[in-house]
Amino acid sequence: MITSTTPHIAERETVATLGVVSGEAIIGAHIFRDLFAGITNIIGGRAGGYEKALREARDIALQEMIDEARRLGADAVVGVDLDYEALGADNGMLMVTAAGTAVKLR
Repeated sequence: MITSTTPHIAERETVATLGVVSGEAIIGAHIFRDLFAGITNIIGGRAGGYEKALREARDIALQEMIDEARRLGADAVVGVDLDYEALGADNGMLMVTAAGTAVKLR
């Protein structure tokens, strides 16, 4: 499945718009990940645990969006937008939403 943040796929004609498709992923922030992120905030550097969790959530959300597009018979998803949010008490959950427009190509 071709996915793109642009509204069109280069050198391919869109012949049908099938509708908006989306995928969501919510992942809990692990207590040890929080602890190490706190240490990283004090001494500096990257929060690898959170980065890994965000990548996992992004991959899940994109796959769900692609699966929905496939069920519609799409060849591509264009205009893909990724949104990241912290949810829950003390922002203990990470949410990623992927959305785009499923299209048929020539």
